[in-house]
Amino acid sequence: MSDRPKLLLVDGMALLFRAFYATAPTGQFMMNDKGMPTNGVQGFLRHLLLAIQLRKPTHVAVCWDMGKKTFRHRLFEGYKANRAAPPIEMVPQFDLAKKMTSAFAIPNVGLAGFEADDCIGTLAKAAQKNADVSIVTGDRDLLQLLDSHIGVHILQKGFGNYRSYTDRSFAERFGVTPAQFIDVKALMGDASDGYPGVRGIGEKTAFKLIHEFGSMDTLLEHLELLPNGQKKKISTDLEMLRLSRNLAEIRCNAPISLDPDLARYHGVPASFVSQLDENGMKLVKYDLVRMKWAKLPDAFGEHSG
Repeated sequence: MSDRPKLLLVDGMALLFRAFYATAPTGQFMMNDKGMPTNGVQGFLRHLLLAIQLRKPTHVAVCWDMGKKTFRHRLFEGYKANRAAPPIEMVPQFDLAKKMTSAFAIPNVGLAGFEADDCIGTLAKAAQKNADVSIVTGDRDLLQLLDSHIGVHILQKGFGNYRSYTDRSFAERFGVTPAQFIDVKALMGDASDGYPGVRGIGEKTAFKLIHEFGSMDTLLEHLELLPNGQKKKISTDLEMLRLSRNLAEIRCNAPISLDPDLARYHGVPASFVSQLDENGMKLVKYDLVRMKWAKLPDAFGEHSG
């Protein structure tokens, strides 16, 4: 059995949004006694608790976007421009989610000008030499980070359900390596992030082309081998193709680091349980009781003297 540390990196933004929209369409905002909506935060915390229970990490950190603008917005004005502002019921939950994470004694990680993805990528690549890294997210973009000792777990419907990947299982399923997935994204674009890639080239064709040619650069060197339709589409959108690749690539050299002492996981602290009560988060409290965590008696003060 490996005695390597196990680092769990959680995509806070992806899990918070996923949790919010799981109940928001039916008007279930879970207002507490203070009039604060808590549906997103409670769902996020339930995802976090289950991820910890399943992955059994020695260290944990949660990564967040910090502000609306990043270097990608400077590269392309249309980046994420198609996204509506978050609903008013979600706005106060960003800070509340970070507050609850801090109460859990888990570091919040974020850096102005960079996305949570870049923070996750930087921390994962820095840690993989000495630790086994698990990334929990709802965003398929993070699959490009798969590598030796880095696994990615994509949240599926419900709680505790994931589609898990290693670098090997990803290559077997998609026919390209995780690093080549960046070139696939460049070709097909990303509607949710607002960059088009090559117009008329969809996901299936993008995977096929990168599987056959190995990289975007090699593909561009041999455009004459393509059918006329594909050749014309790519030739017409060359500038956007190169820009899309720049936007799609997660930066793994962001100027951040993680203090292993601060990130070490010690169980459920009393401060977390206290904040659950203060903020009326009954669903999360119920999950703690149901999971019967080892540190729970101390957290509830039953053994305090």
